[in-house]
Amino acid sequence: MRLIFLGTGTSAGVPVIACDCRVCTSTDPRDRRLRTGAALRFSEPRPDGSSRERVVLIDATPDLRQQALASNLRRCDAILFTHNHVDHTFGLDEVRRFNAVQHSPIDIFADHHTLDHLNRIYAHIFDKHRNINDSFVATLIPRIIQPLVTFTLFNLTVTPLPLLHGKLPILGFRFDPAPGQTHPLLPLAYCTDVSAIPPETWPHLRNLRTLALDALRYRRHPTHLCFNQAIEIAQQVEAEKTYFIHMTHDILHAEAEDELPENIHLAHDGLEIG
Repeated sequence: MRLIFLGTGTSAGVPVIACDCRVCTSTDPRDRRLRTGAALRFSEPRPDGSSRERVVLIDATPDLRQQALASNLRRCDAILFTHNHVDHTFGLDEVRRFNAVQHSPIDIFADHHTLDHLNRIYAHIFDKHRNINDSFVATLIPRIIQPLVTFTLFNLTVTPLPLLHGKLPILGFRFDPAPGQTHPLLPLAYCTDVSAIPPETWPHLRNLRTLALDALRYRRHPTHLCFNQAIEIAQQVEAEKTYFIHMTHDILHAEAEDELPENIHLAHDGLEIG
């Protein structure tokens, strides 16, 4: 199993349009950040002893086509949505290519609020019969999920984690191996766009091997964790490894990485761990 950080930037991406700051003009490829999203790529065991490759996306960013090409993603078996914001949902139209390659629909998992948003924005997908032309659109199967109601996905145990993005309730995800199995990446929790962690979520952040956590910038922000807040939470969670995501052009990768405790790192676009 591999966790691929497809993008690690904010809604504006890095470089930011019309900005000449030292991060936006950096020659370090780690300072180039597409919109934040990730993919889990793994093998699902079959009863006959063989296995099948699976790819599960976490969000579908506006940069998904570019991200899929860069990471050589050749399939998409499911998408887990954290929330309804543009930088996490506006790549959904791109997954129609995976439908064509796989000859199968794709399950998408989200809460009611996010599914309502997707149905409204992507009416040409979900209400295809209303299209004037018989266009090539994605074939998707919506699945409603609830906070802390665990479900099984391709031999993974997935728990949606309630988080706060300012005043907006959103979801993170905890991934555990199937009973009797282990993996050096799991348990893994992916928590982007976080400003606060509700009390009921904390027990589900225990005993993690891997944590991906929002760390927007050095200054405080009303809807995201700032750098110091993210460090404090990472130290409370005590995952074996923590990777910061959703970073602005305030953060120069090489400089910030040197300031972090030993088990905390900055993720960067294209980083694969597992």
